[in-house]
Amino acid sequence: MEVFHTREGMQEKILRLKDRNMTVGFVPTMGALHQGHLALIECSLKQDDATVVSIFVNPTQFNRRDDYEEYPRDLTSDLQELEDRGVRIAFTPTEKEMYPEADNRVFDFGHLDQVMEGYYRPGHFNGVAKIVSKLFDVVMPHRAYFGEKDFQQLAVIRELNRQMGYNIRIVGCPIVRESDGLAMSSRNARLTNEQRKEAALISRELFDARNNMDQLSVGEVKERVIGRLNKNPHIDVEYFEIVDEHTFKPISRWQESNAQRGCIAAWIGGVRLIDNVKFSY
Repeated sequence: MEVFHTREGMQEKILRLKDRNMTVGFVPTMGALHQGHLALIECSLKQDDATVVSIFVNPTQFNRRDDYEEYPRDLTSDLQELEDRGVRIAFTPTEKEMYPEADNRVFDFGHLDQVMEGYYRPGHFNGVAKIVSKLFDVVMPHRAYFGEKDFQQLAVIRELNRQMGYNIRIVGCPIVRESDGLAMSSRNARLTNEQRKEAALISRELFDARNNMDQLSVGEVKERVIGRLNKNPHIDVEYFEIVDEHTFKPISRWQESNAQRGCIAAWIGGVRLIDNVKFSY
């Protein structure tokens, strides 16, 4: 496997691939790889002539310095996992390489970055846009793969792609879950054994709410999910919204949208987890 640490070296490799008329798939990650990442990689390996995986913990998308510092990192293990999976190209730049000088760009995604994650993590999506645009400029992929667990982020990246005129096909891949339903996340590794067991309640309540939506109003579903989860001493719900998945505007009646999605963020100890479930069938 070829591992590139500089933008220049990575770009030279990409140009050589494109000179051979090869399609390039790209999976950007922050490392601590799990089955969710590997599912994205597998999609690219099947569809593209060459797959590039980046590993970079991006400081500009963290609201809290301690969250950034505590984010799990194991580059050696990650690279071995990539090689074992058949990935032949990895991009692992340093912070100085990606941010040789301050990036003061401010993006405007309208309503998309003002609600839910945008509201509770101000500046988060601006930081995501900074690094994704930098990575797109380097890798210049034909396709880029993102998980639907970060559903709002996926929408922001699609809008970034449109605004910047990249003409990259943004591929959203389904959430990969543990056997008990917990959405796979690198942050799960920070949970204690007891917290990890309780964390499965989040997805359980989301799916239960979806299964009973015909009997309850939107308000009752929201009250039920938040109330049940907050009864657990390990869980503190930050938000639970039912939104139109195209506009991300909250709905108050089921009839307002035929593309409803329940989105949640909750704290378990010092670990913040997000998840979402499509309510409309």
